[in-house]
Amino acid sequence: MNAVNPRRWWALVVLAAAQFMVIMDTSIIGVALPEMQRDLGFTQGGLQWVFNAYVIAFGGLLLLGGRLSDLFGARKIFTAGWIVLLAGSVLAAAAGTAWVEILGRAVQGVGGALIAPAAMTLLMMLFGHDPRELGKAMALYGAAAPAGGTAGVFLGGVVTEYLSWPWVFIVYIPIGLATLAAIPALLPAVQGRRGSVDVLGAVSVTAGIALAVFAIVQAPEQGWGSPATLLELAGAVALLAVFLLIQRAVKQPIMPLGIWRTPGLAAANVAMALLGAAWIPMWYFLNLYLQQVLGYGAFPSGAALLPMTVAIMIFMIGITARLLGRFGARPLIVGGMAVLAAGVGALSLVRPDGAFTTDVLPASLVAAVGMSLAYIPAMMSAMSGVRPEESGLASGIVNTTYNVGSALGLAVMTAVATSQGAAELGDLGRLTDGFQAAFIGAAAVAALGAALALAFMRRPKRAVAADTRPESQPAGT
Repeated sequence: MNAVNPRRWWALVVLAAAQFMVIMDTSIIGVALPEMQRDLGFTQGGLQWVFNAYVIAFGGLLLLGGRLSDLFGARKIFTAGWIVLLAGSVLAAAAGTAWVEILGRAVQGVGGALIAPAAMTLLMMLFGHDPRELGKAMALYGAAAPAGGTAGVFLGGVVTEYLSWPWVFIVYIPIGLATLAAIPALLPAVQGRRGSVDVLGAVSVTAGIALAVFAIVQAPEQGWGSPATLLELAGAVALLAVFLLIQRAVKQPIMPLGIWRTPGLAAANVAMALLGAAWIPMWYFLNLYLQQVLGYGAFPSGAALLPMTVAIMIFMIGITARLLGRFGARPLIVGGMAVLAAGVGALSLVRPDGAFTTDVLPASLVAAVGMSLAYIPAMMSAMSGVRPEESGLASGIVNTTYNVGSALGLAVMTAVATSQGAAELGDLGRLTDGFQAAFIGAAAVAALGAALALAFMRRPKRAVAADTRPESQPAGT
């Protein structure tokens, strides 16, 4: 057993900052999207790639990031992740075309995929000596996630309104440089171990996900039954099949397939995928509705989303953990996704001449409560049945599942919205019709998630529920 690190709580500040930044990276760009669309020439359908480029790279490479952390040492990979994230931020801020912006966002996603699993490894090393300290550290680390989401929404509005959209990426630079300066003094060096890197597995799964999203995005223009769309979808399926074959064949895969025999793991990951596929399209199209239909500027739009993000933070930190310890994961996942479906369904009633207080605020708060109730229980359910030595892998899988579900869900809902008029920026009626269709689709996905969780998720044993009391809750978003 290594000696207790006397600077471990300061080190936690660095790790929590990483969690804060990785989550903020997914929320800060939302308010800036219309400005980026005008300056960089994105189409209404292509705009989603500013978000999807990040989540595809992040979600597709999380497992590889965890493997690299094991092989080369967590501190080295954590440091490398910050360097890559900073490089992506500079590229995204300096972009003069849509494709350069997408590339910068993808590079940021690669950095996030290196940072997140390495941070978790370092946290376990620093606090694993004492279960009570570990529980407190995990709670603080988890609280950084909703805080990052809240800060991203507000900061994105302020920066876009009073400076310009490139500053949503420039803000990462001083924080990243300060973090890199603190790493040598605060984070412990971690020895790597012998092994190989499953590069082919990582490339095939990430390429398969990206091609599937591309096919769905292009389908409204090309036609769902067109040879191009069918060929792209077939290519995506083939790449994902190759990934599974590679995982079966190599000695040290990034995702050993045997872990899927863990009871409840598959059902929990399906719930996480559908949660992402419902929540992220709602958040994305709500941003566009506020600015493109109601005419809000960037700062008012960010401020309009603050009640929802603050509600998420309050519920995740103060309420969900207690309910989880009392009732277990399954009822909260079912109930949370049902509440999310109700909230997003209510957003489908938005009008071209709507108002924030009647059309947006009540429904968005209901949706936020649903998200808050379902997310942590689904995460815990995915990890509760695995062996201790597989907990890192299970965490990587469930985070990957959420991000992949987010990307695919956004692609599908964008296709639905475009087919119903969301590309017609000059016609508020048609634009609203498209957004309504996207909200209806996202609500249907959440309702499906509730139904599947009710039907297939196993009831947890009392011992599992007892381990999820607030002080040992690894919360996140």
